[in-house]
Amino acid sequence: MLRSAFLYLAGQQQIFKFVRNNRLAKSFANRFVAGETLDSALTAVARLNARGCTASLDLLGESVHNEAEAQAAGEAYITMLDRIHEQKADANVSVKLTAMGLDISEDLCIATMHKILARARDCSSFVRIDMESSEYTERTLDLFERRLYPAYPQSVGIVLQSYLFRTFADVERAILIKARVRLCKGAYKEPETVAYPDKKDVDSSYIRCMHELMLHGNYPGIATHDEAIIKEAKRFAKENNISPDRFEFQMLYGVRRDLQDKLVREGYRMRVYVPFGTQWYPYLMRRLAERPANVAFLTGSMFKEMVGKRRR
Repeated sequence: MLRSAFLYLAGQQQIFKFVRNNRLAKSFANRFVAGETLDSALTAVARLNARGCTASLDLLGESVHNEAEAQAAGEAYITMLDRIHEQKADANVSVKLTAMGLDISEDLCIATMHKILARARDCSSFVRIDMESSEYTERTLDLFERRLYPAYPQSVGIVLQSYLFRTFADVERAILIKARVRLCKGAYKEPETVAYPDKKDVDSSYIRCMHELMLHGNYPGIATHDEAIIKEAKRFAKENNISPDRFEFQMLYGVRRDLQDKLVREGYRMRVYVPFGTQWYPYLMRRLAERPANVAFLTGSMFKEMVGKRRR
């Protein structure tokens, strides 16, 4: 019921028009979204860099509806790469294939992605292809392995989600071709035919995949806010003489900033994913709808930070 309510709210444009100009709502959104413009996002990146964190910019908005929208989204990413390069910001970009026209035409999507990846290569930057719901997993990995990664092996990486049954096999495949992987748990609500329904199984899968990537992978991104998993990553690295420059931790903008700073102080690499854009309201509602437990997680994250500040 709660999930349905969030999805309903995400699609209500009249509510969005009201909320977008509501000071309290924008204040909450600004905690987790770096404003509506590229300028505001780059300002957030500069603050992160000053704290010792790198960043990955993510322009909000998923599936587009026509070729013109896909091309516009591609041009926006090229502009992002140019601005990052001009400002010498320590950041890369993250992109969803549906935003590049995957639901319209694979050829359109690939042509758009080739333009982005060529610019990333020329700027000595990097593009992470986000993973979406399981209905896109096979298509995304197939296009990545056949049509994107072979042409730009130093400029593009992929995301894998530990809650899917298939993921350890996908990790092994990525290691074999030396592709860079960002490992996350996964946020979409998936059928039990393809994904683990219980958190303990998702966590177990995550740790198994993480160990394999840390031992044999190409600079994996350990994307989690789970302190138990972070502790295990640090233990495993020490036990296996894996230096901190062989992997990085990754977290979301505005989530557990106290933990981000702690890891940086301990000498670990930290990358923060920075979403921005006018579609922040649907973004927040969809994230909450994917897993309504995220409401408690986000508020709990804010509470932990406040407690941590009072103790220091």
